[in-house]
Amino acid sequence: MRKEAIKTENRDNSKKLLLPLFLSFLKIGAFTFGGGYAMIPLIQREIVEKRGWITDDDILEIIAVAESTPGPIAINAATFVGWRTAGFAGAFLSTLGVVLPSFLVIVAISFILKEFAAFRAVKYAFFGIRAGMLALLVKALVSMYKKTRKGALSYALMGLAFVLTAVLNVNAIIVIAGCAAAGLAFSYAAGRKVK
Repeated sequence: MRKEAIKTENRDNSKKLLLPLFLSFLKIGAFTFGGGYAMIPLIQREIVEKRGWITDDDILEIIAVAESTPGPIAINAATFVGWRTAGFAGAFLSTLGVVLPSFLVIVAISFILKEFAAFRAVKYAFFGIRAGMLALLVKALVSMYKKTRKGALSYALMGLAFVLTAVLNVNAIIVIAGCAAAGLAFSYAAGRKVK
């Protein structure tokens, strides 16, 4: 009897979260330029600090999972947060919320871009958007760096990953898989030493 009451209470709570989830990710999707990485600070502020739906540690896990799976990081993150807080309906509405603004903007721009692309004001606007996007990316980098465990292996993997992707043009999927394998191997070796 008690289990049924808990299930009903959890179901009621998750139903109450559906609209706030949709609206939160709609706001994130509407006011973020520059793609998924630029959304990370906004997701962290809205979902962790303001709403308290997940923790800072969860954000790091979300970023790792979202980066390692196919698809844009913002959509994967929205889906993960929605699933974690309100199940399938939460995942669906969070994903819809984060995608909808971009979809509507792209549809609108596709009709008028050819007419206005040559205007100087439009060029300056995109220049400003790019500068803002760069600032958001740097903030996401600093935020992730502060929350990540640091050590010789972390710095070595970070440097190697940068060289492989930025200098040698190695496919990012291969680099991510290699870093994950190295992390697993190191954790396994460290666990054996403790025993």
